[in-house]
Amino acid sequence: MQAIEAFFGWLFGTRTGVVALVLGGIVLCLLIAVVMERKTKTTYFNHEKSDDDWSLFDDDDEDE
Repeated sequence: MQAIEAFFGWLFGTRTGVVALVLGGIVLCLLIAVVMERKTKTTYFNHEKSDDDWSLFDDDDEDE
């Protein structure tokens, strides 16, 4: 029990512990994003763009 208390004391009480916590969170979020992107890409591999689709970047130049 004392080892767990020492670990949490290091993790939240020191600068290196907080940096390790932040970097661990970034790596975890990056891993989740990569896994979800691969799953989405395998699910919608043959999706063709239709008139109802919209794009965040809107590369279509229909107005010009």
